[in-house]
Amino acid sequence: MIDRAVLLCAGAATRLRPLTDDRPKCLLDVGGETILARAVRLLLSAGVRELVIATGYRQEDVRAALRKCSAEVIFCHNADFARTQNAVSLHHCARAALGRSFFKLDGDVLFSPAVLERLLADDAPLSVAVERRDDLGEEEMKVVTEGSDIRAFGKKLDPRRCAGESIGIEKLEPAAASALFRALERAVGDGRTDLYYEDVYGELIAAGMSARAVDVSDLPWIEVDTADDLARARQWVHEGRLDLRKV
Repeated sequence: MIDRAVLLCAGAATRLRPLTDDRPKCLLDVGGETILARAVRLLLSAGVRELVIATGYRQEDVRAALRKCSAEVIFCHNADFARTQNAVSLHHCARAALGRSFFKLDGDVLFSPAVLERLLADDAPLSVAVERRDDLGEEEMKVVTEGSDIRAFGKKLDPRRCAGESIGIEKLEPAAASALFRALERAVGDGRTDLYYEDVYGELIAAGMSARAVDVSDLPWIEVDTADDLARARQWVHEGRLDLRKV
């Protein structure tokens, strides 16, 4: 069982304004429950007892939302969230997250609880939830695979070479986590603050770290980046495709 999770909730979500003028994206309501509340509820149901939360935009709202959480909550603030990418937010979580296995989640993803179950059942140093699809474009965070092994990772990969899209949820074993945070430390120290954490995954994989694509293509999930995404998520709840209240 994994009892720790890292959630990245720092971004300003400018593409969702004015909906995010007075709240961070993770606190948008989808079907009577916020994105963050659902993620936390599913993590607690999976056995997580410690949450490490990367904050940035409107951090006080995130703190208030988790004030009554039954898990231990550690907040790691990225004061430069408006000028840096999510690798920096993950780097801020390094000291609090090292030493044990953990789930890492983007703070804007709605997902089936079975995603966590499948990641938990996988034994790779880095297990990545992947939707296998052949209609990838420039925007998706993509993976190249050989069987289930990930050979390359990143947004800039040629879509024609890629097997699918990472949905933004992974499981890291202690050795992989240590390697990741050392790499993040080097990147931030070198001023490479424009990196996605997936770029760092890609560099580690190229250097020999083992990573596996865990197929979640049959499970509902959605990343909320735009008003259209939010409308689609709410429609899925209405249709019962992604029920936020009954899991």
